[in-house]
Amino acid sequence: MRDYNNETLSHDPIHGYITFTSAVGLEPGEVAEQQIIDHPWLQRMRQIHQLQTAFFVYPSAEHSRFQHVLGVMYMASRAVAVLFDSLKEVCPEVPSRPYVESLMRMAGLLHDVGHGPFGHFFDEHYLSQFDLTHETLGAIIIRDELGDQLRCIRRNPYGRLAAHERLDTDQITFLITRPGDQDRSETQPRWLYLLRSLFCGLYTVDNMDFVLRDSYTTGYNTHAFDLERLLHYSFFTSDGLTVHARGLPTLVRFLSVRAELFRSVYFHRTVRALDLELADLFRDGRQYVFPGDPRDHLDRYLRFTDWSLLVDGARSADSDDPNQREWGQRWRSFLAREVKWRMACERTLFFGPTDSERTSIFQNASFVEMELRKLLPRELRDIPLRVDLARHVHRPPTRGVTSAQNYLFDPATGQTRPLSDSELYRQLPISYRLCRVYVQNSTHDALLGSALDQLIAPEGTDDKTNM
Repeated sequence: MRDYNNETLSHDPIHGYITFTSAVGLEPGEVAEQQIIDHPWLQRMRQIHQLQTAFFVYPSAEHSRFQHVLGVMYMASRAVAVLFDSLKEVCPEVPSRPYVESLMRMAGLLHDVGHGPFGHFFDEHYLSQFDLTHETLGAIIIRDELGDQLRCIRRNPYGRLAAHERLDTDQITFLITRPGDQDRSETQPRWLYLLRSLFCGLYTVDNMDFVLRDSYTTGYNTHAFDLERLLHYSFFTSDGLTVHARGLPTLVRFLSVRAELFRSVYFHRTVRALDLELADLFRDGRQYVFPGDPRDHLDRYLRFTDWSLLVDGARSADSDDPNQREWGQRWRSFLAREVKWRMACERTLFFGPTDSERTSIFQNASFVEMELRKLLPRELRDIPLRVDLARHVHRPPTRGVTSAQNYLFDPATGQTRPLSDSELYRQLPISYRLCRVYVQNSTHDALLGSALDQLIAPEGTDDKTNM
């Protein structure tokens, strides 16, 4: 009989009931999943919005990173249930299914633990100065702050680890860290490289959850893609995570919905206008945001969230320091959603496999702004304006570390081949860039649109530009 005393349920609007092991009835020295979930480093996720600044535009999308990571933990079990048998066929040396499942569940639960306020925005505008990302900082938190407890997890709701098995925090951090040049020196087992495609590939336990969750909470789409079908037609081969040809249209649908979610939600024109103001606040008051490298202040980083930054930022308006007081007044305006910038015009550039995105001038917003001003009448060249470049990658290029994550099974030949060989998959662009010009009033929108068209014209050959 199933021991219901050793598990707990949490109801989720996306996945239904999410099950995790309870702190009741533990063996001596054992740690339950519930204790990891209740740890301050995880509870902190309740105070960091999943949608960075987009919640200012989509009032119903107030969900947090905490809800998302629980969903990713659940998705990890869904993936293991479907994929473990094929993984074992390819890698007979793989540990037990309960070990793999617990490893995946903890990687899913902890993959965002290093995030600061405003998520990825904080990576770009603060952590980058210390050569950090939320992933590399999260790896430190997992090893140094949570490692002792993680090694004491002995079971998940669907199985118990073997007596000799202990979760390896290095394997957890490997799963959640994106592939790069450092992989050449890695000595992790083959099965772990294959599993990492479920965190860093085209369709992952992370992005499958956030596409469903963000679509639902924003009202964009309550059933964004067919999760069941995509998982059903997925399996591991010796090449890697593979989708059967029957599942390819579902994968393409998922990639298209994800791209549209970026355009409609994450890159919404007002969201990006808010980000411009937030970037200025970080630039002008970095010393007020956080005291330095988070690695040297983990105790303070634990309490550093959206909530704390928004409250402390507004309180700065009462500071005795005139510079901090002025900065705090700007924070209060930001909280009041007083959006200084408004979009004057927008153009989209699509880049296919034969297009050289690296040589495009649309790599640097400051350079585009400088060139744009040259095309304006002389008397308008100093008007307040900002150029914003938002980029989304539909699919990785055919070469590079990230391209070797996903494959296609062709039933006609019985062979696995790169996804890029599929005609259906090739219909997707490699990436697109949204080029937007923001101003403080609409007086010169027509002139700015015309100037942007002139700037894009040399780049707008073939089908790269959609105006």
